[in-house]
Amino acid sequence: MRASELLRSWDRQQSAYVAHRENRFTAMLDVLTLGPSPSPHVLDLACGPGALSHRILAALPDATVTAVDYDPVLLRVAAGALSAYGDRVRVVEADLVSPSWPSLAGPGPVDAVVSSTALHWLSPAQLLAVYQDAATLLRPGGVLMNADHLRFDERSPTLLDLSKRHDERTQRDGFAAGALDYAAWHAEAYEEPELAALREEREKRFADRPPQPHAPLELHLAALRTAGFAETGTVWQYLDDYVVFARR
Repeated sequence: MRASELLRSWDRQQSAYVAHRENRFTAMLDVLTLGPSPSPHVLDLACGPGALSHRILAALPDATVTAVDYDPVLLRVAAGALSAYGDRVRVVEADLVSPSWPSLAGPGPVDAVVSSTALHWLSPAQLLAVYQDAATLLRPGGVLMNADHLRFDERSPTLLDLSKRHDERTQRDGFAAGALDYAAWHAEAYEEPELAALREEREKRFADRPPQPHAPLELHLAALRTAGFAETGTVWQYLDDYVVFARR
């Protein structure tokens, strides 16, 4: 299977949706590099095909990563794309909506919990539960970082409009430069027989999980405080794209 090629194609696809995507990763890697542990154990939630896990493992040679997702197609790509890192990485199938996911992702404690462009699929109640569970897995002083679009609302009409038009331009330019869109990437992935065999299972798992309303930054910060984090804030922002930060 062309796992590494599919991961590179995924990166191009995602960069057509997220402007300056590498800058958000740089900010996250800086926090991990400057953290208290020279060899952090990092938990990557909803890891997809391994984009963030790959960057962590490449940038921090003493780091280990547990990469968690529920999508069987993306998990299979991640397992192949990250295989070069050997026992520094563990790819785990777990559903973040299920109360059992921490036991599958464990054992803790971990030094950091990260996620990128994924937790927006959770309802507010599910997001709070994931943040609470993440807090139980983190060691004291450990950090959580969640990178995602956190949309402006009617309270900020100018920023809402600017961000919408900027997203449209980013996508137009990205696709014109040859990036696949989300559906086309999956179509390409299903050309691999190993992944095509997982298509029906993937569709069944997510059939009853519609997209959620956009959650603003304030909801994430409030949920993190409710989950027991001692410090919350952001470490990066570009228009409505943020890296939310919390310290246990």
